[in-house]
This record gives sequence, C-alpha cells and structure tokens, in this order.
Amino acid sequence: MILTWLYAPGDRPEVVAKALGCGADAVIVDLEDAVPASRKEYARAATAELLTERPPLPVHVRVNALGSPWGGADLTALGGLQGLAGLRLPKISAPGQITAVADRTGGVSLHALLESAVGVERAYEIARAHPALRGLSLGEADLRADLAVSAETGLDWCRSRVVVAARAAGLTPPAQSVFPDIRNLESLAVSCARGRSLGFLGRAAIHPRQLPVIERAYLPAPEEVDAAVEVLSAARATPGALALPDGRFVDPAVVAAAHRTLALAARTAAR
Repeated sequence: MILTWLYAPGDRPEVVAKALGCGADAVIVDLEDAVPASRKEYARAATAELLTERPPLPVHVRVNALGSPWGGADLTALGGLQGLAGLRLPKISAPGQITAVADRTGGVSLHALLESAVGVERAYEIARAHPALRGLSLGEADLRADLAVSAETGLDWCRSRVVVAARAAGLTPPAQSVFPDIRNLESLAVSCARGRSLGFLGRAAIHPRQLPVIERAYLPAPEEVDAAVEVLSAARATPGALALPDGRFVDPAVVAAAHRTLALAARTAAR
C-alpha cells in the first residue's frame, strides 16, 4: 500500500540512487519539469540504464508530455524495461492519449496527471480509458495557473472531482500533489490532513524530510484502529446492520472502511 512517492530528477543519477534508500514507498524519476531541455536525452539514457534491472522498490517515471519533442522517445526507451513499475503521463486531457500510450507500451502500468481544466472535466472518461491505466491524480501547479487560482481551497472541487472519478472507475484513491515548501512541515501536515478528509491516499514528495510527515498523516491513529476493531468484532458477532452501544451505526460500508483502516495499520506493523 503506497503512501509516499518521492520525486527525483532523472538527470542526476546520484540523487535517484539516494532516493531509493530514503524510506519512500516508491520513487518517481522525473524526466519532465525537473530536467532542462539540454539534459533531456541524458536523463532518458541514465534512467533507462537504471531500469535495466529491478530496483529495490517500485520506480515510476514521469515522462515528458506526449506532444513535446521528447515524449515519444521517452516511451520508446522505457516501455519494455524490467525495472519499470509504471509511467506517469503529464498534461493528460483526453482518453485517447491513454489508449495511444497503452497501445504503444504494451501493458505497462500508466498513471494520468490532470493539469488543466479540460483534463479535470474529462476525469472519469480518462480514468476508464484503458485497463492499463492504474492511477489518476492532479498536477496542481499547472492547474493553478490554468484556472488562475490563488487560494488553497480554490482547487477543492477539482480534488474531489478526481477522487470521485478514480473511485467510479475502480482505481485506487489518488495521491495528493506535491507540497512545494520543503521547510514548512507544519503546513504540510495540515494540508495532508485536509487531503485525507477529501479522500486522497498518500502524497508525492519532493524532499525526503517530507516523507515522515506524509506517512503520519495518512496512517490511522490508535483510536481509529480501536474503533475499527470494535466495528469488525460487532459485525462478526451480529451479521447485518446494527448499532453499537455508543450509538454508531454499522452497515457494510462501515465494515469496509474498518477493513481499510486495519490494512493501513498492518502496514506499520509490517515495517
């Protein structure tokens, strides 16, 4: 169960190597925004070399936009590599982009980044475009610019939209977009708590110091675990809908939520 995704620039193999040992659940090698045009080819070659063997944890690659001068070459170089866990596709705005990449890459797991008003409006169509699409999330920096949004709450509708679209299409809950201020960990924690309340699961990070904050925010508190155990015990004893002594009503949806809570708690125990 992935809660933390750590970005690393593809043109700095030493940083990618360090990222693999920083405690993230998965690493995203970035060939797009983090790499200047003059180093795109080097970044692609270095990433392809890394992924000729399977790394110690899942590695996804954010390729360049499909309409850019580099996107097609990224797909050709990376699509069949043994160590590639998935491709993250930026600036997706139509389901046809997903089917085109899926046909070209032959079953590689795909993840769509919605970074425009058009992409958000088509979120559900994109989410169900092809079985190879395994995830959906927002690219909030570009989306803010597209919508001319300044307030933090200005993207809440878009956030809820992508959560609903992913759920409706049977995908895993989206991870939150990156928090750009790597020093302000208190605000990061507040932002993660809000994201969790909206239905997100986990978050992408741009610095290792953000990882423990994200993980703490998304793991259940002890009282949540206790409540989940109580729900499941009651459900086993009395199948069907029932009310607990404290007035909480238990039905299949509540039981499913309790199972998710305990699955997250088990993740901590496994570590």
